Amino acid sequence: MNYYVHNVPGRLRVKMPMIKKDLERGEQVESLLENLQGVDSVVLNGVTGSVVIHYDPDRIKASEILDRLKDHGYFDESQAMTSDDYVKSAFSTAGGAVGRALFGWAVGKVFEGSSLAFLTVLI
Repeated sequence: MNYYVHNVPGRLRVKMPMIKKDLERGEQVESLLENLQGVDSVVLNGVTGSVVIHYDPDRIKASEILDRLKDHGYFDESQAMTSDDYVKSAFSTAGGAVGRALFGWAVGKVFEGSSLAFLTVLI
């Protein structure tokens, strides 16, 4: 799993594989961020490895929050996906599945009624 970042001014969501199902690490991240000036709240989801940070964009920038996570080894920017990257990846995966399904359907139509129809089901 890659890191994932979604930022809307005042709300930053970061997925970090190392805190997924690791309550102790999740609590460390929570403590680290709650002590930053300008951070209003930190909501941790240990099941998904996600943390949502509500902050005052006039007092702190999202990049400063991410830098704090990087400095303490909780965030690897080189492996991070933005929401745009995530959507592109999801569409690419879905597009491939749809393409395979359409191909299978088309081949099935070509061989419909023949003894090869059974084989098309296997494709």
